[in-house]
Amino acid sequence: MRIILDAMGGDHAPSEIIKGGVKAAQDFDVDIIFVGKKEVIRQELERQQSKYSPSRIHIQNADEVITNDDVPTKAVKAKKDSSMVFGLKMLKEKKGDAFISAGNTGALLTGALLFVGRISGVDRPALTPMIPTDKGCAVLVDAGANTNCKPEHFLQFGIMGSAYIKNVIGIENPRVGLVNIGTEEGKGTGLTKGSYALLEKAPVNFIGNIEAREIPSGDIDVIVCDGFVGNVILKLMEGMGLAFYKNIKEIFTKNPLTYLAALFVKSGLKMFKSKMDYMEYGGAPLLGIDGVVIKAHGSSNERAIYSAIRQAKKFVETGVIDDIREYISRTGEDIIESNEI
Repeated sequence: MRIILDAMGGDHAPSEIIKGGVKAAQDFDVDIIFVGKKEVIRQELERQQSKYSPSRIHIQNADEVITNDDVPTKAVKAKKDSSMVFGLKMLKEKKGDAFISAGNTGALLTGALLFVGRISGVDRPALTPMIPTDKGCAVLVDAGANTNCKPEHFLQFGIMGSAYIKNVIGIENPRVGLVNIGTEEGKGTGLTKGSYALLEKAPVNFIGNIEAREIPSGDIDVIVCDGFVGNVILKLMEGMGLAFYKNIKEIFTKNPLTYLAALFVKSGLKMFKSKMDYMEYGGAPLLGIDGVVIKAHGSSNERAIYSAIRQAKKFVETGVIDDIREYISRTGEDIIESNEI
């Protein structure tokens, strides 16, 4: 399996990207193709020389870089020799099995649509991160790719999220919940009411409306919402996790007695921190794209890139895209037509 890595994307590129790629090549039996400025990548690889097999590591030169300050559409069209654009084209041409970037999110979505394309029948690809819950993790569909949605988009989000978590996480009958301001069927806007009607007839385990406070419980596996709401949920959960851990740490470092108490719960606190750490989950796949494209966090370090590669490998191996294609083609149009949307 060949994983294409945007070596120039992200706050800590290229060093952390390359470190993560080198370690993953060792542990996951994959070939890594670093895309970016050849000399810069080679210099970094020289520092890692004793840690990898040269037969597993490849370099594809790309002289330009799309930065976070670039306007996505303009950058993708203007910087055709950028690491991100070059990597996406390689994926389209089957020169790799998956593409990962920690770079500009908007540019990655634009480039994926332009160069890789959508799965037939999918209207809107969705950014789909995993989020921690009391019982493991759930997927949030969508977390920022689409701010203006229609009910049929939410239907597709539920189908794609179910296929992904079933294959990659191994949850056999994932529970799908629609984010709303109340759990009653008649609650919400025209969008949520219309979406409820579609999801109720979809080939998914739809459990109805959910309120945001239910998300951390772990009783929902696929959380469906538009990208505006999803991004707010994601950022709030990240911030709350950090704030909670910070406050706990301050309590245990307050005086000698609390220091002593901390020794007894140290391992538990580390487990909690790990559970809440996005670095453990790798990245967010762009579900609906006709190829495995994963957006890693902009501040990804070696561990996050390593996790993203592990995630991409499983994505490819389990055939999620084929499942999405089958479900969408088999059910989407019939359900939408029956509701006269």
